[in-house]
Amino acid sequence: MENIAWIFWLVLGIILIIAEIFTLGFVLFWFGLGAIAAAFVGFIGFGVFWQFLVFAGVSMTLTVMSRTIFSNYMWGKGSDEIKTGADALPGRVGTVTTGSKGSLHEAAVKVYGSEWTAFPEDGETKFLEGDKVEVVRVTGSTIYVRSVARELPGWKQED
Repeated sequence: MENIAWIFWLVLGIILIIAEIFTLGFVLFWFGLGAIAAAFVGFIGFGVFWQFLVFAGVSMTLTVMSRTIFSNYMWGKGSDEIKTGADALPGRVGTVTTGSKGSLHEAAVKVYGSEWTAFPEDGETKFLEGDKVEVVRVTGSTIYVRSVARELPGWKQED
């Protein structure tokens, strides 16, 4: 059995990597790579104990390293809280899809593929379709924005 245990690890690794496609956590991929590493160890002749040790070590090391890398570089260094959904919007730049209208200068702004009802942060700025705006804060399902056209030259052609 020990002579063909590497085949089990190889099949398990492939299954775990394919299963990663259907999950959100990005964990199964690392365990799949760990299983493939265990398959290699079994293929070169080491026993099941060493295969399992390599599987556990590689899987845990890659999982810990990926979490460290993701938290430091993708969500901000030193940030204990991962912001998702509406909490991640402040500071992001969006595009005005429907210009300001009414006395409150209500506009529609597209940020990350979602369209939001937006109002100017200062309460007075009017936005035109195509303007670039930065999300300042989110209140319920409404965002408050400020223009960034002057700060990012070339984004909007001035008439």
